Amino acid sequence: MKYTAEHVQQSPALNTRQRIVEAALELFNQEGERHVTTNHIAAHLSISPGNLYYHFRNKQAIVLELFSQFEAMADPLLQRPQNRQLTIADKAFLLEALLEVLWHYRFLQRDMQHLLAADQVLAQRYQALAQRYLQHAQAIYQGFADAGILQLDGDSIEALALNAWVLLTAWIPFVCSVQSAAVQLTPAMLRRAIYQVLMLEREYVSASARAEVDALLQKYKMPLSEVIPSATAPFIKLPQ
Repeated sequence: MKYTAEHVQQSPALNTRQRIVEAALELFNQEGERHVTTNHIAAHLSISPGNLYYHFRNKQAIVLELFSQFEAMADPLLQRPQNRQLTIADKAFLLEALLEVLWHYRFLQRDMQHLLAADQVLAQRYQALAQRYLQHAQAIYQGFADAGILQLDGDSIEALALNAWVLLTAWIPFVCSVQSAAVQLTPAMLRRAIYQVLMLEREYVSASARAEVDALLQKYKMPLSEVIPSATAPFIKLPQ
């Protein structure tokens, strides 16, 4: 008997496996991966632990599956468009799309150091992802330079690619660290990261693109107090 896509979609085994992955993602994002066990996931789905272990031998295997999904969503976003010049609209789309992926799999960034220390396979795959990002990000920045949007040399391209990666991947842990434990992370808190990346690039913006980039900056600007609750007072000026 030949199996069609319809048979696969209706397969109870596939259904259960996908339900486990989706439930784990929900719980990891809500509670943090360290606080969620395979028993918690099984109870959340009203299935036996043995049923879960039939599909995944341990929690690390579920994390790897989720990381594979994360890679599949993130990798295409890092490809420089071919056969056309980049535009400022491309910049906004790229940052929005990356933040959407980071938000969907936010536990990966929030718990990354613990996850990498616990699983050598995941650590190696994350290192490979970082290398791919830096290569593709440099190609994208070169594209903005070729389009006359940013005025960059090779060193600036390398530095901006690295700085943007550090900022975007560290933003969720940073926001969580400055918020009360009772405060839930929201997508709005992540949007400030787009503003921060744009500010990193601002000094390199060409005169012809300045107005458009400044308009984009205003779109993503938000009070710092919405990210850091204690940042309601102006910063103290150091004595001259």
